[in-house]
Amino acid sequence: MAMESIKEMYGSLVFGDRVMQERLPKDVYKAVKATAENGTHLALDVANTVAAAMKEWALENGATHFTHWFQPMTGLTAEKHDSFIFPAGTGEVLLEFSGKELVKGEPDASSFPSGGLRATFEARGYTAWDPSSPCFVKDGTLYIPTAFCSYGGEALDKKTPLLRSMDALSESAVRVLSVLGKKDVARVNTTIGSEQEYFLIDKEKYLKRKDLVMCGRTLIGAPAPKGQEMEDHYFGVLKPKVSEFMHELDKELWKLGVPAKTKHNEVAPAQHELAPVFETANVSVDHNQLTMEVMKKVADKCGYACLLHEKPFEGINGSGKHNNWSISTDKGENLLDPGKTPHENKQFLIFLMAVISAVDEYADLLRLSVATAGNDHRLGANEAPPAVISVFVGDELAAVLKSIEEGTKYDGNGATKMSWAHVLPHITQDTTDRNRTSPFAFTGNKFEFRMPGSSLSVAQPNIALNTAVAEELDKIYEVLKDVPDDKMDDAIDKILRDMLIEHKKIIFNGNGYSDEWIKEAEKRGLYNLKSLPDAMPHLLSEKNRELFKKHEVLSDVELESRYEIFLENYNKEIHIEALTLQEMIRKDFTQGLVSYMKDVTNEALKKKQLLPSLPISYESDIINTLDDTSEIIGNKIHQLRDDTERAERIEDNLEAARFYHDVILKDMDELRTFVDKAEKIIPDGYLPYPTYGQILFSLR
Repeated sequence: MAMESIKEMYGSLVFGDRVMQERLPKDVYKAVKATAENGTHLALDVANTVAAAMKEWALENGATHFTHWFQPMTGLTAEKHDSFIFPAGTGEVLLEFSGKELVKGEPDASSFPSGGLRATFEARGYTAWDPSSPCFVKDGTLYIPTAFCSYGGEALDKKTPLLRSMDALSESAVRVLSVLGKKDVARVNTTIGSEQEYFLIDKEKYLKRKDLVMCGRTLIGAPAPKGQEMEDHYFGVLKPKVSEFMHELDKELWKLGVPAKTKHNEVAPAQHELAPVFETANVSVDHNQLTMEVMKKVADKCGYACLLHEKPFEGINGSGKHNNWSISTDKGENLLDPGKTPHENKQFLIFLMAVISAVDEYADLLRLSVATAGNDHRLGANEAPPAVISVFVGDELAAVLKSIEEGTKYDGNGATKMSWAHVLPHITQDTTDRNRTSPFAFTGNKFEFRMPGSSLSVAQPNIALNTAVAEELDKIYEVLKDVPDDKMDDAIDKILRDMLIEHKKIIFNGNGYSDEWIKEAEKRGLYNLKSLPDAMPHLLSEKNRELFKKHEVLSDVELESRYEIFLENYNKEIHIEALTLQEMIRKDFTQGLVSYMKDVTNEALKKKQLLPSLPISYESDIINTLDDTSEIIGNKIHQLRDDTERAERIEDNLEAARFYHDVILKDMDELRTFVDKAEKIIPDGYLPYPTYGQILFSLR
């Protein structure tokens, strides 16, 4: 693809800054920019002008409808499409789109998860245009990114608290920078880049697996003879059809202004990754939601199914969504850039310690921000960080922090240059290594939060992280705000030392996968919240309530609604899995089991009739093994059925979540063990669904 065609393609379906400058009067353009950057009110006449220009542009790009595109608490996106047509009364139609239609919509708030905020008879809700995230055209519709709230103004979505948390962090960071002498900074922006892992499998095979269709993951399935043990898939040569998919995906995302940058094979067979360029957090979250939607659409077009579940296959790596997080001023300065001499860069050290302190103080909040039924299967395995939150800073920064704590001079030698052979270039060693076992790692000029699951909206962890860091920056500001300039350096040294002594227990540079670390973390008093039912009660702790209330990110009512929604979603997801597993075994697996046992029995009888002296021990062993296994399966499926019915009768959401985790998942795992044991014996042709080997190694 020629460079010019890429340039022309990128953002061609986005009503972005370039288009607005071309189509809007200068005063209207400035008003829209001020609204996006400073939150100033957008007058109705300005909105009408924008709507008229936006409609004409959308029509030119094939749009016939418009929709307010929002992110309810389902974890997905939502949209209601309205056409531009308006009857003229003469048998003809006009094409209209007003400023009021652009700015405000009214979806049914009672039909989305509300955690008790909206009853069925209280249906009214509102969507409001978010001008900081660009509109775009997709599939013949103008998409308008919006926030979603109830009739009473409570946030029912993920965008609203994210925007609030970004404002909170900006205000706190600007105050600290002002104390440090940078009084010209008006805004500090949170920037993120969300790496997206996913599986691609053959669409026809996908449709034959009820568990994948209903639940997004396989509930039964014996491992294939080969998995990922040869380590040959990671960064391996892309298969031709997979490469075609990735190329088509890039093009579709680029048209929508999504800066898709990196693509490669991941560790597990059939697993891949896409990583974008950093963007402002709000836009990045929107773009990640859009990326997941487009992935599924392009996959379907290419004959694939795209799996975004955190653990679609047992025995091989699941998928995450690494949240690369940083903060920059409106002047373009990255506040987490250590520079060449990080030990002398006090501004960097202040923001570094604010993040470290926030992660320690609100580790429970960060953990529960990524807690889902799917992610519980992934965290803690040797493929993802443990459920224990810790911070990796690398050897050089660890030495810098140690010198701060001890009040000694850092005597590091600076960056190391490496060369492996004369012909190879000299490479300067980075400030930190990459610790793939760390949940929260400093990686040069950003932090990589590696715990989010692949299907998660990254709004959740960033709401928690932004708000927690804002709180720690406020504490720093309160200490430094009245310090005279000539004593500022000493005051900074003291607060850095005090914060480090208090929060150094969260810093760990070793192997997060090791059993020794889990024991050490317990000694340090760190949380080890292994599941969503363990983590979720912390959302309503007094400490976390006060955090969100102080920074006006989530009210008590909004927080309590999310608590109920998260638990409800968890319970519903596992309930669906339990029902699907029972149906799949009864209607699909049993058919193959019985047919194979019958055929082996008949073959053994024929052999005995033809040659009475010929032993049939091989056939007998198969029949006896399957007979014993099938009896256990029958008992365990009855147990799962009875326990699932018990779960339905539990009214308290937290109690139900604990029962689903402790009892239902245990029933399912035990049942699966014996089904998989039988599947290893039964030939593939007898099973009415594709096996792991057929699914994972069928891509061309």
